[in-house]
Amino acid sequence: MDNEIKVVIVDDHQVVLDGFIARLALEKGIEVIGTASNGMEAVEVVKQLNPDVILMDVSMPVMNGIDATKVIREENQDAKVLMLTMHNNREYIMKVMQAGAVGYMLKETSAEKMVQAIITVNQGSTYFCESVTQTLFSQEVIPSAPKANPLSRREEAILKLVAQGHSSKKIATLLDISCRTVETHRQNIKHKLDLHSTAELAKYAFEHNLLN
Repeated sequence: MDNEIKVVIVDDHQVVLDGFIARLALEKGIEVIGTASNGMEAVEVVKQLNPDVILMDVSMPVMNGIDATKVIREENQDAKVLMLTMHNNREYIMKVMQAGAVGYMLKETSAEKMVQAIITVNQGSTYFCESVTQTLFSQEVIPSAPKANPLSRREEAILKLVAQGHSSKKIATLLDISCRTVETHRQNIKHKLDLHSTAELAKYAFEHNLLN
């Protein structure tokens, strides 16, 4: 089917790969088109197959998932990398966000949640499983000094919608502006805040109470 979501799975354990493939084989709208066993292989496979979503392990030999994600995103900014890992600590999550991944899930997640995550990131939104979100936002942010908000009201409105997981197309519809205008605002917001990924924008909005 032309509208199937094409997925590449990257993990250095064959048993894990087989398990993920078996889980996703039951989904009519998802097709696993390739696999890789380390980050370097992943870069080549993604380049050759151009999948819609990449399920990426973090800890792997030769090249880890975070470095592979950076390379993949440098070569294709539209690449949607969804991290699947056993690590649920703040340091890993922050590194993944900075690398440009659009989602982070634990390997123990249910098949239903995995499918939901794949569909969500394929549609242009971010996805973080519940336990990861709790880990990410569990520590109170203590600002060193108050800073003036550099964003305009329109930029704040767009950032709020981005943090809520809406795509640029959806935001354009909600605010009755063009998709191109939304993209311009998103780039301006990233530049003003010195942030580089949708996940970092979402974290900024949460920490600065822009979601209320």
